[in-house]
Amino acid sequence: MRPEVLLVGGYAGALVLGAFVLEWCSAHTHRRSLRYRTAGFRYDEAHDHWQCPEGQHLWPHEFDAERRLVRYRAKAQICNGCPRKADCTDSDRGREIVRPLDPWPHSEAGRFHRAIALLMIGLAVMVLAVEGVRHHEPAEAALLGALFVVASLAARWMLRDLRAHPANFPAATTAQGLRMTVTAADGQRSPSRWASQNREQES
Repeated sequence: MRPEVLLVGGYAGALVLGAFVLEWCSAHTHRRSLRYRTAGFRYDEAHDHWQCPEGQHLWPHEFDAERRLVRYRAKAQICNGCPRKADCTDSDRGREIVRPLDPWPHSEAGRFHRAIALLMIGLAVMVLAVEGVRHHEPAEAALLGALFVVASLAARWMLRDLRAHPANFPAATTAQGLRMTVTAADGQRSPSRWASQNREQES
């Protein structure tokens, strides 16, 4: 088997492996970042709020439609009177937590890293296809063909997983007692439909 074929096969395999390593590192960093920002806080999915170590609640405050984020904030008077405030926040408006709505890899950062991984695998497929056309000996063709199939399946899996969850996600769910503003893509803020529902319930 010629060294050129082995070199191309090794390069293509490294590209595919590198794509999965990039995926794992990106997702791992994303999860660690979320855990660090919410250390000591507990999220209640049923009522859509966070509970701090002192037992106080952080309710949804703002939905950022462009970044697909929900910002939760505690009451300022409670945080300002908390003995642990210095270890929690330096804001006089109350502790804030930001929660991304989109799961990995369907967040903005996740889709960016997934696109890079797909480009790496696409390059591997292209290199293998070109080399396969140039060499037709049985052993070389078998090696290149096997690597081509593996790279194609990896690209198909990543692409299908990405398409299964497009960027156009449904709106955020409501929460009890929620008053929230919505930040649109153009930066304009307007009361959300939750705020309207709350006003109707109070009237």
